[in-house]
Amino acid sequence: MLKTKPRPASYADIEALPPNMVGEIIHGVLHAHPRPAPKHSVAANKIGFEVTGPFGYGRGGPGGWIFMVEPELHLGPHVVVPDIAGWRTERLTPFPTTAFVETAPDWLCEVLSPSTQALDRTEKLAVYAEAGVGHCWYVDPLARTLEVFALTGGKWLLAAAFKDDDPITAPPFEAHTFPLDVLWVQEG
Repeated sequence: MLKTKPRPASYADIEALPPNMVGEIIHGVLHAHPRPAPKHSVAANKIGFEVTGPFGYGRGGPGGWIFMVEPELHLGPHVVVPDIAGWRTERLTPFPTTAFVETAPDWLCEVLSPSTQALDRTEKLAVYAEAGVGHCWYVDPLARTLEVFALTGGKWLLAAAFKDDDPITAPPFEAHTFPLDVLWVQEG
């Protein structure tokens, strides 16, 4: 019996998803997952706060960056949606007028969840390397960790790892230090 090759996913497949789903296309395959759980949303919001003040606004830091929450990135044939992405201002000029961004970010952060971390750590990381993203941070609100990766010679190298309430000073944001535990939901 002759098997037919499945058709590559298209942007129409993303548009057809229910509004509570995030769609990404990697190597022609549609990946759909629900919006982040509350703990993940809180961690993403708080890390965005920690970098936006000093690097987006220049409050206690050098400024010069633009940050976006869940931007839709069109990187070559791939459509990916990191939790947070940042560009040095001069690299995102002129500012996009589309609903998506085609310029690869200089930094991004993925807040890991059980349903997405395998994809985040493998195929998406390879797409980010291919596009030339300089730094990738993985925040895990369940394990209470932060891993910092730097793209060096086309390969991802672990630059730093933090846990619990460690003070964070990490590339590319070494000019600002914050305690990791500000990202975690304080329960009880």
